[in-house]
Amino acid sequence: MWGPGSLFFFFLIFFPVFLYDDVHAFEGIGSILLLAFPSPRFSLSALQSIGIKNLGYTFLVLYLIIFVLDYSYSRWCFLLIYEHYIRTGCGSVSVMVYGDHDKPALITYPDLALNYKSCFQGLFFCPEAASLLLHNFCIYHISPPGHELGAAEISSEDPIPSVEDLADQIIEILNYFGLGAVMCMGVMAGAYILSLFATKYRERVLGLILVSPLCKAPSWTEWFYNKVMSNLLYFYGVCGLLKECLLQRYFSKEVRGNAEVPESEIVQACKRLLDDRKCKNVLRFLHAINQRPDITDGLKRLKCRTLIFVGDSSPFHSEALYMTSKLDRRYSALVEVQGCGSMVTEEQPHAMLIPMEYFLMGYGLYRPCYFSESPRSPLSPSCISPELLSPESMGLKLKPIKTRVSVPLEV
Repeated sequence: MWGPGSLFFFFLIFFPVFLYDDVHAFEGIGSILLLAFPSPRFSLSALQSIGIKNLGYTFLVLYLIIFVLDYSYSRWCFLLIYEHYIRTGCGSVSVMVYGDHDKPALITYPDLALNYKSCFQGLFFCPEAASLLLHNFCIYHISPPGHELGAAEISSEDPIPSVEDLADQIIEILNYFGLGAVMCMGVMAGAYILSLFATKYRERVLGLILVSPLCKAPSWTEWFYNKVMSNLLYFYGVCGLLKECLLQRYFSKEVRGNAEVPESEIVQACKRLLDDRKCKNVLRFLHAINQRPDITDGLKRLKCRTLIFVGDSSPFHSEALYMTSKLDRRYSALVEVQGCGSMVTEEQPHAMLIPMEYFLMGYGLYRPCYFSESPRSPLSPSCISPELLSPESMGLKLKPIKTRVSVPLEV
């Protein structure tokens, strides 16, 4: 594959010809180009047959345009997003595939009433984070059933899936795409689903990047709060009061605004995207999450590396601390983001960059200075150096959970 340097060399050689108005010289160059770099799109006879004059000029310009377009397409076509509807044992699931299929897979799972656009767009629109993730991974955005853009209402005859069913859907998705072990990124309820998946299918998970994760059964407070949202969904649909409940779940007070400070653009965008949700579809996912079991015991057996983010204003802050305390300290780290709610991916995505970069270094993955084609990145996890996860290196408030140890004093 020719790169920009080759194109520059090409122009350097042929640029002097442009200084002379010699049609025959251009015709000769055009003929040489066609022989050296045959293109199925054009031929000399085809151009001559339609009566194009000054064939050398025309051919050279057209061929250069095609050459650049072909080069650009081969380099950037992986940025297109393809949507797949996959039939599983618990209904159809939408998966948006984004990136180079030859690279290792990163699967994402959003929170309640969200999808990839409303939950991960801020992170992937952050140029540094996008270059880090797209350089190393092909992204598979999994939406909860009925949460994808433009989703129709799920039939009431379809059984309501449990969290176990949702975790089992993921293994069916991986098998559909022929994926082996994958990196996982989830937010709140999505982080719970991926954590449950990791406890059930440990050999299929390379690592976990969790944002404001859940791991325990709902507390009485959360259970009651979810019941209120369930009643609102059932009787009033996605109404204004329900949106406020969800926004309190997602964002900090600073971005939600008040009587004096207007709400931020990300909150306004989230409200507009919530209008697209079908209330019965959201209710089904909420019902599953509100009946989730405690998975603490399974977390103790995890050996994959885990990076946890949580905003210090998140309603799930204490649960993230609890979850970190139950993970093996050799393979886990906690990052608390100041002045942020639960959805760090949208509210402060830039705060995730440095921790993720050091986390992925443990797998031999790096952020390029520029986009370049590279073979499949190696995924043989090596131990993350404690120095890499120091607060000084991270530039953030990184808090591995410390265990108090009593040391006997010698007299």
